[in-house]
Amino acid sequence: MKKTQKPNKEKEEIMSNTSNTITKTNESEIFASCSFSSLGLHSSLCDQLRERLGFEAPTLVQAQAIPVILSGRHILVNAETGSGKTIAYLAPIIHHLQDYSPRVERNQGTFALVLVPTRELCMQVYEILQKLLHRFHWIVPGYVMGGENRNKEKARLRKGISILIATPGRLLDHLKNTSSFTHTNLRWIIFDEADRILELGFGKDIEEILDLLGSRPNAYAEKGKSSEFPRQNLLLSATLNEKVNHLAKISLENPIMIGLDSMKVQPDSSINQTGPLGSDVDEDLDNSSKLVSSSSGDYKLPAQLVQRYVKVPCGSRLAVLLSILKHLFEREASQKIVLFFSTCDAVDFHYTLLSEFQWSPYSQFEEELKQIFLKCKTFRLHGNMKQEDRRTTFSAFKTEKSALLVSTDVAARGLDFPKVRCIVQYDSPGEATEYVHRVGRTARLGERGESLLFLQPIEVDYLQDLEKHGVSLTEYPLLKILDSFPLHGQTHHVKKYVSLESHPWVVSLQKELESYVLAEPKIKKLAKDAFCSWVRAYTAHRGDLKGIFMVKKLHLGHVAKSFALKEQPSLVGKSFQNQWKKRKRDQKQKGLFKKRKVARKT
Repeated sequence: MKKTQKPNKEKEEIMSNTSNTITKTNESEIFASCSFSSLGLHSSLCDQLRERLGFEAPTLVQAQAIPVILSGRHILVNAETGSGKTIAYLAPIIHHLQDYSPRVERNQGTFALVLVPTRELCMQVYEILQKLLHRFHWIVPGYVMGGENRNKEKARLRKGISILIATPGRLLDHLKNTSSFTHTNLRWIIFDEADRILELGFGKDIEEILDLLGSRPNAYAEKGKSSEFPRQNLLLSATLNEKVNHLAKISLENPIMIGLDSMKVQPDSSINQTGPLGSDVDEDLDNSSKLVSSSSGDYKLPAQLVQRYVKVPCGSRLAVLLSILKHLFEREASQKIVLFFSTCDAVDFHYTLLSEFQWSPYSQFEEELKQIFLKCKTFRLHGNMKQEDRRTTFSAFKTEKSALLVSTDVAARGLDFPKVRCIVQYDSPGEATEYVHRVGRTARLGERGESLLFLQPIEVDYLQDLEKHGVSLTEYPLLKILDSFPLHGQTHHVKKYVSLESHPWVVSLQKELESYVLAEPKIKKLAKDAFCSWVRAYTAHRGDLKGIFMVKKLHLGHVAKSFALKEQPSLVGKSFQNQWKKRKRDQKQKGLFKKRKVARKT
């Protein structure tokens, strides 16, 4: 099979600009005068980008990455979420495949492989790919992922899939067990959201996949002899850490770095970090410590993202959450909000409560005039849901103009929900990297967005942890919002209260929530389960975060109140307290043992 390709002068001009001496000024000039056609993409592909995906011109990361990928170089892209990275790697691959002469055929198997961390992201990339391939019907897209029927996937692989989107576990399964899976013509491997893939524990799977496909740098020479085109690997990640650096080292050969202009680099005369484009990183990857890991580096967030936090005592969290959501939807009826929780049980409880809770604070005749408190469509998404339910939620929320999505971190990576105006993090994200990816669901592709982080008074040191990474938050005007709600038709005249818990609106709403949960056995069961899983999740913080999110500082009665439970579930409370006391005893015994050991030595 031969490929006829004429030299593209425009592409050569763009590539000549991606040198080590590029400055931020002329980088902006290139971006401002750039179009997809000037980057060297096929005219029909440019039309699809405009007509089906609404891209009139490339984003900055697309303008930087597309020419490099077209040139055949390995690439490491570090860019903020919502910057258009998916198009940046799909468009060049489609451009090359449509240019094959004779045309690629389905029975030739897989030419490009895209690895993604979650099923939802797998479907999202597949849908974008389908739109881009509308005029290139001979290039067959496909996907394999956990939760799908393996036999149906085997049948599709047997027929042939030109560009395959996959989650690591299911791909490894097919590489080992599906003999009809043809990948001898494989030319591209893309790691999308590489940091998340590794965080989910797929590191060993990825290394095994690279070995099975012969895609480690030391295997390129042997593979190159049997293939007309050299293998090209692409790695995309919104954050960098030691694991991502290791993956880059074992999968990329002489790569180009893109988007690392704002990453802090430790002083080292052997590193030439003069610009974000065209930087060779062989030496950097040989010594990954030269790149600052996620524990100390700044993160990229969109400039148009307004980031705030709200400090709320544990017992008032639920009432304040409902109040803020009500305010947001009444302020702007047509908007979408994503609400993050730490556990699946918490998602189930809050989803049911937000969908069904009725209260009319504006009238004294409450029994006659009760109505749904939060007037918006509500969806839920978490990893314990059936695959079909997850897919339905994903598709429905994307198409809604005004809706609330209650989710775990399964929605925090890579997913592009159009027109999401606000991200609310009710439970702390823990690692700063997770904060970055959660807020990355809004303010995408230049759109404005807001984020709100809930913190208890005992957790405010978390703000300092975020500031270490260049993330600064301002305080949300909570009292102003609460004062705006008229209770029984009367606004609050007294502006100052002894505490937030004594605010008339919060007191009344909390009372109604507790009465509602007490009267509904199904909701009460969900509340108890959510309480248990929340306490377990709170104990799971690692490293320095344990000093911020300290379990021993929690008042479990107040935690129960945050789930509208009038009483702390006694069984869970006792077992938890016993577990905590046992841990303290063990620590004391270890301390005594160490002291005795030292005494013996002396």
